[in-house]
Amino acid sequence: MHPFKYKPPRINTGDLRTPVIFYEYAANEGPEPGESEKNILFKAWAKVDHIWLKDLEIAKANGTLSDITITVRDPQADYIPINKHYLSIDAPEYMDKRYNIKHVQPDLQNKEFIKIVAGLTE
Repeated sequence: MHPFKYKPPRINTGDLRTPVIFYEYAANEGPEPGESEKNILFKAWAKVDHIWLKDLEIAKANGTLSDITITVRDPQADYIPINKHYLSIDAPEYMDKRYNIKHVQPDLQNKEFIKIVAGLTE
């Protein structure tokens, strides 16, 4: 029998250090194509991860190499991210970049968090 050994969780609330903002976009008024911000849906603190190999394979299949993975605390019913929403990261490295949410999944190691894979919009 193996002795019990405590394993700390992979992520905790102290790792959430980067503010992110979730948006909803709408088509521009008039005949010009494109979209503009409609309203802010939710603001949260997140951990921005480097690209995992699994996410890189998904990005290659989708034709983009600028995907990111972020982890946020599960907002429960306050906000449910879907693939029609966008997010921006409030950090100097990510200024003026909008990411389209591609995939949302619960963090199986810790049910208090969700992982979001997002790709850079052009």
